[in-house]
Amino acid sequence: MNTISYFEIQSAHPEAAVNFYREIFGWRFTKDENIPIPYWRIETDGIRGGLLHRPALTPPQECGTNAYVCSVEVVDIDTLADKIASLGGQVALPKFAVPGVCWQAYFIDTDGNTFGLFQSDPEAR
Repeated sequence: MNTISYFEIQSAHPEAAVNFYREIFGWRFTKDENIPIPYWRIETDGIRGGLLHRPALTPPQECGTNAYVCSVEVVDIDTLADKIASLGGQVALPKFAVPGVCWQAYFIDTDGNTFGLFQSDPEAR
C-alpha cells in the first residue's frame, strides 16, 4: 500500500492517444462505459492505467511539465483525504466510485501538483 500503482493520461483527442500508445508500447485499451466520463482502462505488463478526455486546458509550453497523473493505492481514502486537507492540500475532484473496482479521488498538493488516491473495493458503486 501507499505506493504509486496507477497512472492516467489526459488527452484532447483520446481515440488518437489510444492508437498512439497501443502502437508504441502494445498497451491494451478497453473503453469503460460504467464511468461517468469517456474513459479507457489501460493494461500494461506492469502498472495499470487509464486514459480520459482532458477536462481542462494544458499549460503553455513555457509553464512547466504537462505530465501523467499518478494515483497512490491506499487502505483508507477518507482518512487520508482529511489528512491532506489538514496539511494544506485541496480536493481537485471528490471521491467517486469506479464501479466494481475502487474509490478514486484527486487532490492538489501545496505546490499545485495534482495526484490521485484510490482504495480498492469490488463493492464500490
